[in-house]
Amino acid sequence: MSPTLMWFRSDLRIHDNRALAAAAHRGPVIAVYLRALPHWQRHGHGANQLDFRARGVAALETALRGLGIPLLHRDIDDFGEAPETLLTIARETGAGRVHFNREYPVDELARDAAVIEAFRAAGLEARGHHDAVAFAPGELLTGKGDYYGVFTPFARAWHRQLSAERLALADTPPPQASIGIESDPLPALPALADTPIDGRQWPAGEEAAADRLERFLRFRARHYANQRDFPAIRGTSELSPYLALGMISWRQCLQAVLAKNDGSLAEGDAGLTAWVNELVWREFYRHVAVGFPRVCRHRAFQRHTEGLAWRDDDAGFRAWCEGRTGYPIVDAAMRQLVATGWMHNRLRMVTAMFLSKHLLIDWRRGEAFFLRHLVDGEFCANNGGWQWAASTGTDAAPYFRIFNPTTQSTRFDPDGTFLAEWLPELAELPVKARHAPPRDLLGGSDYPSPIVDHKAARLRALEAFKALKAD
Repeated sequence: MSPTLMWFRSDLRIHDNRALAAAAHRGPVIAVYLRALPHWQRHGHGANQLDFRARGVAALETALRGLGIPLLHRDIDDFGEAPETLLTIARETGAGRVHFNREYPVDELARDAAVIEAFRAAGLEARGHHDAVAFAPGELLTGKGDYYGVFTPFARAWHRQLSAERLALADTPPPQASIGIESDPLPALPALADTPIDGRQWPAGEEAAADRLERFLRFRARHYANQRDFPAIRGTSELSPYLALGMISWRQCLQAVLAKNDGSLAEGDAGLTAWVNELVWREFYRHVAVGFPRVCRHRAFQRHTEGLAWRDDDAGFRAWCEGRTGYPIVDAAMRQLVATGWMHNRLRMVTAMFLSKHLLIDWRRGEAFFLRHLVDGEFCANNGGWQWAASTGTDAAPYFRIFNPTTQSTRFDPDGTFLAEWLPELAELPVKARHAPPRDLLGGSDYPSPIVDHKAARLRALEAFKALKAD
């Protein structure tokens, strides 16, 4: 039987990988990885995720070697080259088909459609699998037959229609006999515009992902609902980078929850069910990308908000990026992002709302900055979160909901522990003073005064949205 190509993308694992399992059922497998650095960089991905991805591919190659599956590596400039590149590999190896797991932003959908068309035109088979979601986009629709634009009814439908079959883990392929093809040496990541963070912060691969899941479920999951909003507490799973690049599957996560929660995902332990809800959010945003493709084209989900009068404020944007807004919770969060490639979810909401509401700067600038720095940068979730904060997206925060950064700080970092960690210039201040430091206590510190007054900024944002509604 002719071999099958398994095209890896954002599914860098051998366990519970539906495309890989299906390919292995057809006979010998040849793994393929197409590295498109110029394409990813043009689309805003920065050094942190590119480095994490490269290390994930290296871990994948080691795992595949244990199964006797060679990994062929090709560099391309753009994913428009994917169809011909894959066809060339198929001709060179005698492969009769290619399998892959689907991705859902509009460019990725077009890329995969082009690959399928090219293979079929050549008399070969190409098959995509819905591995990253429980329901293929279009399977869950409203009573009117539309894609859901609100999360809660989507989540209800998701839980109601979820079956054991959809949760079943895909088989890990058994080791295969040698097919006389050697793996390609993996090229080093070239010098990038930005220097990636120390990789030890985020070890890559399936083993690292499984270890994080195990430790989260053992020590933190049952406290997740109560502790996830407190950035000084390590209360979240920290699995988002691994889920973004498929070093672990959502099914593996939910099967682990079922084992801990008496077989239930929607009821039982509050911490576990709250975490499941976050995984459903990830799927929801993938459905949104397909059902409302304008969000993939730098457009707002809510069409009427396209007319918002965003401010052109480069100095304010630079202060936000550098963590020098004079609002400690915002500044500490932004410094955490730049230093670690990750930001606590509560702080993602706070910082995004500060940029889009307090500074009234276009959310798309913040979305791009996050994608450039995040290890877990994934278009659908990043775009969905930013549009929520800016009141332009699905389930968006009402335009009049504008977080007070100081209130958020005192509520979710009451002892100022997180602030002291990331803003050492405030560490010696009394706890209560850290949240809004008076100038007379700062001494010789160059920590800035607030670049905007909260009340004035709030009124400015309200007026901008009211003017929009009047139009």
